[in-house]
Amino acid sequence: MQKTILKIAVLLGLLSSHAFGQAKDQPNILFILVDDWGWTDLSSAGSKYYETPNIDRLRKEGMWFSQAYSVGPNCAPSRASLMTGKYTPRHGIYTVGNSDRGNSVDRKLIPIENNTVLNPSFVTIAEELKNAGYSTGLIGKWQLGGKGKGADAHAQGFDHVIGGTGGTSAYFYPYNKDGKTSPHEGITSGQEGEYLTDRLTDEALKFLDSHKQKPFFLYLSYFAVHTPIEAKADIIAKYKSKKGDAYHHNPVYAAMIQSADEGVGRVLKQLDALNLAENTLVVFFSDNGGMGAVTAQHPLRGSKGMLYEGGVRVPLIVKWPGKTKPGSQTDSPVIGIDFYPTLLEVAHIQKPLNADVDGQSFAPLLAGKPAAQRDIFWHFPAYLEAYKGDQRNRDAFRTRPASTIRSGDFKLHQFYEDGRVELYNIHADIGETKDLAKSNPSKTKELKDKLEAWKQKTNAPVPTQLNPEYAPGSRASSGASAAGTKGGASEE
Repeated sequence: MQKTILKIAVLLGLLSSHAFGQAKDQPNILFILVDDWGWTDLSSAGSKYYETPNIDRLRKEGMWFSQAYSVGPNCAPSRASLMTGKYTPRHGIYTVGNSDRGNSVDRKLIPIENNTVLNPSFVTIAEELKNAGYSTGLIGKWQLGGKGKGADAHAQGFDHVIGGTGGTSAYFYPYNKDGKTSPHEGITSGQEGEYLTDRLTDEALKFLDSHKQKPFFLYLSYFAVHTPIEAKADIIAKYKSKKGDAYHHNPVYAAMIQSADEGVGRVLKQLDALNLAENTLVVFFSDNGGMGAVTAQHPLRGSKGMLYEGGVRVPLIVKWPGKTKPGSQTDSPVIGIDFYPTLLEVAHIQKPLNADVDGQSFAPLLAGKPAAQRDIFWHFPAYLEAYKGDQRNRDAFRTRPASTIRSGDFKLHQFYEDGRVELYNIHADIGETKDLAKSNPSKTKELKDKLEAWKQKTNAPVPTQLNPEYAPGSRASSGASAAGTKGGASEE
């Protein structure tokens, strides 16, 4: 009740930002979130096919987090946790769409019902920063609720919104030409052939120019490199003539990456042109791992939609002039819920509207100092069907109901359909190829006990009800199911 009252008061402008510890030396914050960008989908991360000179330059000027994680293996849960600083059981957004994805005969359990809208009672990081005097802008994807539901980006603390509630069925204007996808907020016109990534970059440049007089929080949330896999013809032609490898070889996807990289470069150049770069913290982060149908994250196992490293380990770069050492790297694990307390600390907000978060500030890491060790968790009590035609995954699903813990060098997966667990030493076996659950029973029990305690602490719902339609061995789908799929395309 208290949080709800505070939130209403902020929206009515009745609370003084000074009362909540606004400081005069607050840096600007540019948070660049890319969609489905895998851990190795950067030339500086080892790709010989993709070209990302601008993001590589950002890495040279800032700090690379080699063990950064998204809170969920796909879009909506990651974004909800990013905005709230809370693990998924707190807000109940576990996946995209409904949780009973795929064919019923392949699902042994009745999954936990999924929320698709972020409850307005949650205080977002945008609301925190707005209350502390920041101008707040969202340009791009929101994915946490539409207008009329009290959970659109405006209601959650963003004053300036371009994109927001709209989805995308095409990367070329008009972006909702299928007639099924809602139009992008603030984009009512465009030119034939206009590319969405370029348009969002243009809008970001306008925001920077018109909000340079006071501290700003710009959440530049590109749709790239999410499906549909579409790119500009001239760039595609370039990659068609370039040799790929077993993991990176799709010329259209590579062209999408290049366009996004060019957009990042333009935004960073604008910061320089406006003399804002020295007082701007820049974040480059992905909402989950790369999509397995078009890219691979070798040596990581799995892809988007899985709790193996390939689905949740993502690129993270932070540049904070005067704080981060250029070209530095930290191997300390961080996760998406950590941004909330980190940005509060960066903005010198001493008395936040909501101090009850699950994340831990990694601001000390930015200054080259150690951060306290802790365990991190994932909870996915749902089903997510496999990619159509993905030969690397023979199951009907990418993910069946499961929970996961990372504790030190070890990572344990707990699967609810059959009760089995898998244990891996991530330091020695980054590809999660050698299951140690039987050979190291003491560590298995230790992590399982920690996971159980965390589930109790967060009131994490666990699916236990058997599905009466389950027909083991019938396999209605081979790989991803096109017919009978619920909750959206299997790419999510």
